[in-house]
Amino acid sequence: MTESTEVVVIGGGYAGVMAANRLTRRDGVAVTLVNPRPHFVERIRLHQVAAGSGDAAVAYRDVLAPRVRLVVDSVTRIDAAARSLDLADGGALGYDHLIYAVGSAGTRVPEFAYPVTTFEEARRLRPVVDGAASVTVVGGGPAGIETAAELAEAGRAVTLVCGGELGPYLHPRGRRTVAARLAKLGVTVLADAVVTEVTRDTVRLADGRELPSAVTVWTAGFGVPDLAARSGLSTDALGRLRTDETLTSVDDDRIVAAGDAAAPSDLPYRMGCQSAVQLGPQAAETVLSRLAGAAPAAADVGFAGQCLSLGRRAGVFQFSRRDDTAIRLHLRGRLGAKVKELVCASTVKQLASEARKPGARKWWVKDARRQERLAARPVSV
Repeated sequence: MTESTEVVVIGGGYAGVMAANRLTRRDGVAVTLVNPRPHFVERIRLHQVAAGSGDAAVAYRDVLAPRVRLVVDSVTRIDAAARSLDLADGGALGYDHLIYAVGSAGTRVPEFAYPVTTFEEARRLRPVVDGAASVTVVGGGPAGIETAAELAEAGRAVTLVCGGELGPYLHPRGRRTVAARLAKLGVTVLADAVVTEVTRDTVRLADGRELPSAVTVWTAGFGVPDLAARSGLSTDALGRLRTDETLTSVDDDRIVAAGDAAAPSDLPYRMGCQSAVQLGPQAAETVLSRLAGAAPAAADVGFAGQCLSLGRRAGVFQFSRRDDTAIRLHLRGRLGAKVKELVCASTVKQLASEARKPGARKWWVKDARRQERLAARPVSV
């Protein structure tokens, strides 16, 4: 059959690759993936790149279906009326349907701090920390915890500054396990410490303390690219594309969102690969349903928990309810590390599996409580 329907996916992360691969299960669809770099990045391994204990680059040929055309470029504007995309190199791409999967990025970083939210940033940090006498990591979430542990295990003197409590997602039992492992690695953890200034060699806190810091790594806060907002599409306060429960833009039914940059019903899912690998194929199914003349189904996303690596020899898997609420149960130590590595490896395998056999996964973990939260959410004006 002659390919006649053009579907473009913006963003080649977990959600974007899953969406692009799923789209190839229908004949008559030409799929184009636009991504700023020529390889897939395992963002859940970036702390390893920064510490020199691993890599995060995967060839697209290993995870992307052969029918998907890869365009290495960035989209600078979406013209929804014309169904066209402006590219950074000056070119343009037309589309019949669009999947918006631009992912997330770090928020504003102080001048003398180093971010670690992209592959390029992690590689840039790697030689910087090699000779550093002291490293301060700002941010007590997963990225901060994993980066601090990885650097400490490599022999760095590390201070982890948390704006609130350590690992706010974790159950108190899991939090105590993480704190104990960080202490064993020699990491100094400062909870409820607000950073007011970063200089070349210090970190200043709101309570007047001044921490010596040869290198400051900034992992506090995540945002999303402003492409949707710049293109005149409706976004939430963080900049995520506002959609209904089928992941369809509230402005245009030819635009569907997936991953970190989607805000379905103004009740977005937790950012991360766990939600992205579920949302990507379901966004594609929304497009495929419309092409088949059928009403798209609401997305179903459920969670199993959160896994953290604490260096190469230990980790934590924090179990949760399907609605993403942490529970008492968690795995730790070497078993936790093995589970974390299994999750990292299996996530890439999911992408490759969808590339080989698009549509093979036909079920989704369901969160039965989402409807309750939707009913209770504030009504947007």
